[in-house]
Amino acid sequence: MKERGVTLMEVLIAVTLLSLLSVAMFLAMRIGLNAYTKADTRLMDNRRAAGAQRILADELGGMMPVMAACGAGSGGPGSRAVFFEGQLGVMRLATTFSLGQGWRGQPQILAIFVIPGEDNRGVRLVVNETPYTGAVAAGQFCTAAGLFVPVEAGPGSFVLADKLAYCRFSYLSPPAAGTGPPAWKAVWDTQTWPLAIRIEMAPLESDPARVQPISFTAPVYLHRNPKIEYEDLGIKF
Repeated sequence: MKERGVTLMEVLIAVTLLSLLSVAMFLAMRIGLNAYTKADTRLMDNRRAAGAQRILADELGGMMPVMAACGAGSGGPGSRAVFFEGQLGVMRLATTFSLGQGWRGQPQILAIFVIPGEDNRGVRLVVNETPYTGAVAAGQFCTAAGLFVPVEAGPGSFVLADKLAYCRFSYLSPPAAGTGPPAWKAVWDTQTWPLAIRIEMAPLESDPARVQPISFTAPVYLHRNPKIEYEDLGIKF
């Protein structure tokens, strides 16, 4: 009676086929995971680009006509000034919109500014938030002469947009002497608020397959007269 079994050659062939099948399955899983990772990264980049523009629009849409007690922290009562800084790469304002709590959060003092990107490639747009508690709190960001203190990025800074070729701000000024059309200014040097704010930005590397940061203009609906004094948390401004 002959004994049934397998030869060494048959075992080697079976092991080889199993190994090839395992390698093919591993490669297929790896390709699938790589495709998923790339799709997820692209989706997050698209959400970040779209979210940044929405956040900026909400922040500018929630601007408050705040009068600051500039230099009040130095011991004196401070000087009364419009709390709005408008430079080509720096913008400071008070808003009812909060990054953490949205429209239901505490009003914030925002510093929106442009800094160099990673490895000095391009630029990035960041924002600092400080709770707004009144004219004195706003006054800590400006001197008694009405000049704003320099702004710096820190651990709490939030990156709104990254890998930008450029990002700059401009401000719509009413027509001079009531004649002619409104004009865009790169530096805001008037003791009032602009009619609109324009943020221009472009990606460092254009990619048609992704949502790109785009320029947009936000109208400013503030009509407070800075010459009229109001009661602001017990302080006449």
